[in-house]
Amino acid sequence: MGGLTLNVNVMFCIFKLSTVALFMPYAAAFYEVINMGLNDTVSAERVHISFFGMRNAGKSSLVNAVTGQELAVVSDVKGTTTDPVRKAMEILPLGPVVIIDTPGIDDEGELGEKRVQKAKQVLTKTDIAVLVVDSTKGLGRFDNMMIDFFKDKKIPFIIAYNKSDLLNNVPDAAKNEIYVSAKDDRNVYELKEKIASFCKVKQLGKDIVADVLEKGDTVILVIPIDESAPKGRVILPQQQVLRELLDNNCTAVCCQVSELDATIKNLVGKPKLVITDSQAFEQVSAIVPEDIGLTSFSILFARYKGDLKQLIDGARKLKELNDGDTILISEGCTHHRQCNDIGTVKLPGWIQKYSGKKLNFEFTSGTEFPDDLSKYALVVHCGGCMLNETEMKYRIAHAVQEGVKIVNYGVAIAQMNGILDRSIAPLKF
Repeated sequence: MGGLTLNVNVMFCIFKLSTVALFMPYAAAFYEVINMGLNDTVSAERVHISFFGMRNAGKSSLVNAVTGQELAVVSDVKGTTTDPVRKAMEILPLGPVVIIDTPGIDDEGELGEKRVQKAKQVLTKTDIAVLVVDSTKGLGRFDNMMIDFFKDKKIPFIIAYNKSDLLNNVPDAAKNEIYVSAKDDRNVYELKEKIASFCKVKQLGKDIVADVLEKGDTVILVIPIDESAPKGRVILPQQQVLRELLDNNCTAVCCQVSELDATIKNLVGKPKLVITDSQAFEQVSAIVPEDIGLTSFSILFARYKGDLKQLIDGARKLKELNDGDTILISEGCTHHRQCNDIGTVKLPGWIQKYSGKKLNFEFTSGTEFPDDLSKYALVVHCGGCMLNETEMKYRIAHAVQEGVKIVNYGVAIAQMNGILDRSIAPLKF
């Protein structure tokens, strides 16, 4: 019986490990589902606070002290944190945030270098950085390297000198410095206050669409329910737009493409705006009269957390493609792809047809976004609803810096349907 019990236990462990491995590509989606309720602030709308530092500086201990929970594994063994650890939570006085604990930036060997690269990757989504330094040792070479990264990427940062309980005399701290002790909770509250004061909190009053509407306006939301629509729910951009309309005392009417014509005719007055899923632009634009404003969820998000002017400029590149050009199609999430997936199936087909060229396509998803974009003639990016504003703007700026045009799904589809000017006309930017 003992042998049987052992074998069963071993099999169960193998099952658990294989299950974890199977679903690792969907980790971001699972993270949202498991750790957040329906009424919680989504990760993309939270302030991202990332902790960096050398091994054994006490990053994880300080993260646990700041969050008030055992978020990160703590050990005297160097390199305990092997991958970035994320946690969505509420921290006063900041409110909803994402805390990220990163691997040691001085890790060694081939595996260590990969961990360091993961830590650097976190910078693209970081709103404020906390550099944790062992106060008994002071700033080291790797610490100064990270400070250079922060400055280069214009990320506000604080240097938290940890283990100050071991100092005989605590020096005076500069404006962006603080002496703390995760061990005895010294100045941890003060660190949170300093983070709040340094943080580039999301622009108050920034709207997705409400700034182009007035109280009492009627807006039609066209939400196709097809093989790509998630069962039992609407996708995040649609949820966010709907809630913003309700918050601003507008009337929101939702329908599918097949009901759009009847919906417009049944309204007592004209709707101020029609917002559609970009995939339905062709059908919707043919139905909506020219005197009614028309745009898409993707274009709204291009303005909300991206750089709409740069993306419009990128759309012009679609007509300038040449045979053999390689196009990167990048998505910010890792959703389960359907047989008629927009990113891997529909868009490549539409772009080939519109350009009249034989093109090559490559695809990335989730946190993966190439450092070297030189091989690409164009980057086509999703609306970025699962990315925070910092990361979305980084990706656009990175493409521009590399001399590569970038466009998002909605802007590209509007361009290919000959309605780009019409679809951006209702917007301020």
